[in-house]
Amino acid sequence: MPSLRLALNQIDTTVGDIAGNGDLIVRWTRHAVEQGAHLVAFPEMTLTGYPVEDLALRPSFVDASRAALVALAERLQAEGLGDAAVVVGYLGRSTTSSPRLGLPVGSPQNCAALLHGGKVVARLAKHHLPNYGVFDEFRYFVPGDTLPVVRLHGVDVALAICEDIWQDGGRVQAARQAGAGLLLVVNASPYEAKKGDERLEMVRRRAAEAGCTLAYVNQVGGQDELVFDGASLVVDGTGELLAQAPQFEESCLLLDLELPQGAVPAPQGSRFVADGLEILHTLLGEDVLDGTDSADRVTPTQAPRLGEEEEIYGALVTGLRAYVRKNGFKSVLIGLSGGIDSALVAALAVDAVGAENVYCVSMPSAYSSQHSRDDAAELARRTGLHFRTVSIAPMFDAYMGELGLTGLAEENLQSRLRGTLLMAISNQENHLVLAPGNKSELAVGYSTLYGDSVGAYGPIKDVYKSLIFRLARWRNQSAVERGETPPIPENTISKPPSAELRPGQVDSDSLPDYDLLDAVLTAYVERDLGRAEILAQGYDAAVVDRVIRLVDTAEYKRRQYPPGTKISSKNFGRDRRQPITNRWREA
Repeated sequence: MPSLRLALNQIDTTVGDIAGNGDLIVRWTRHAVEQGAHLVAFPEMTLTGYPVEDLALRPSFVDASRAALVALAERLQAEGLGDAAVVVGYLGRSTTSSPRLGLPVGSPQNCAALLHGGKVVARLAKHHLPNYGVFDEFRYFVPGDTLPVVRLHGVDVALAICEDIWQDGGRVQAARQAGAGLLLVVNASPYEAKKGDERLEMVRRRAAEAGCTLAYVNQVGGQDELVFDGASLVVDGTGELLAQAPQFEESCLLLDLELPQGAVPAPQGSRFVADGLEILHTLLGEDVLDGTDSADRVTPTQAPRLGEEEEIYGALVTGLRAYVRKNGFKSVLIGLSGGIDSALVAALAVDAVGAENVYCVSMPSAYSSQHSRDDAAELARRTGLHFRTVSIAPMFDAYMGELGLTGLAEENLQSRLRGTLLMAISNQENHLVLAPGNKSELAVGYSTLYGDSVGAYGPIKDVYKSLIFRLARWRNQSAVERGETPPIPENTISKPPSAELRPGQVDSDSLPDYDLLDAVLTAYVERDLGRAEILAQGYDAAVVDRVIRLVDTAEYKRRQYPPGTKISSKNFGRDRRQPITNRWREA
């Protein structure tokens, strides 16, 4: 039976950095070839980064991608890597019109290509275009209508792109009809909590439907709100997991596969199958590599799956690190209050960019408790981050002397003074300000515009308050297990949450208990359940009505909040898009 050494390279690319991404592809291809790889695969739209959003509508960007693909093939050949078959994603153009979408010839396509011998020997465009959640691919792309099948060392390898296997039919069924021995799928599948199990089961099901081994290579890293967790994997035709790469790490998943030999002689030309797909055959070589007795066979590895809190924490660190570094910043600035939210943000920042690049400011007012000031200083001592104290009391007194504010206006003034102070330091010292708001508070508008909402990035924007506590406890426990000092003071975790904008204030004065609040929010925001459906689950009508009203009236605030790492199935911004002016109310 033919043997094929496969390398799945899950790498972290940057949108728009075509030259830099090309360098990454060459470096990781060399790494794979040096280990004897015959077939080297990279994620979806590797050459351009993903998602490119409206860059896809710029003709100059599409042209640059297409030219870079040809140049990449030539460079691989020139650097002695041309004997390997290399699959990369790129941004291409259609060669036919799309009457259904009303798009002309030359419209953008989400493409992948196989490079070999200095040439682009096979191309395909994504057949199923996702148009839900964070995806808007019908806005940008024309679907593809071919299934490339490449014969490499006697094995027929079919190619597909991400959504092509999430939907029924299409290239999965076409791969079976083509008699492929391997279905290779390139992906940029965004992370969501608990998505790994769903993804694995889907891949197993599609492998069985295709009747062959399925290799799934996924992107890692972060792009704006999105995080990609890698976890590339290979399953055989029975659904058995053969190998899996780690989450949130650039890596090369290398393994030897024994695959069925393609039909002899190789099919010529093309034929049409269901879904209007055309099977296109390309012959790279019939030379069969028999590795069954080889002493240097690669033993496939299966990286252990992370626990729920560890996985989410890893996603948050990855998203924050990517945003800071890819936007040209070296350091971050946080208003450290001594509360749980800013404490977790500080811990994430230390893990993402290093304590030496994290700057924190305590900005007490007359209402700031001593224990909160002490907790902030203690976190700084434990982590080694930069810490200073700047009282806002004199500024507050000056404003109050001129304006005589009372009630909520007086409370919010304190928050807005802190926001102004943070932005002033940011301008002076070139730090990127991190906003500490969590999903529970953003959902119900429990935040101050131009105050605690100030910042360029919100690391915990998609994290409910009840999960904030779980993540803080997990981070401390993981430190203990490694023999390190837990970063977050226990008092920060155990004390009642409070904005400390008036004497004796706690969050429960204004909001339901967070466990209850988050349960109702999950039903209304994540699951889109109506009032009657939520009440049917046993929740108190007064609580439900209040939460729904708060969520509906806070949309204008959320629109002005900075982007933040997406970890849920429905985050505010890319997923959940509600009109600001809106008179619909749940009855």
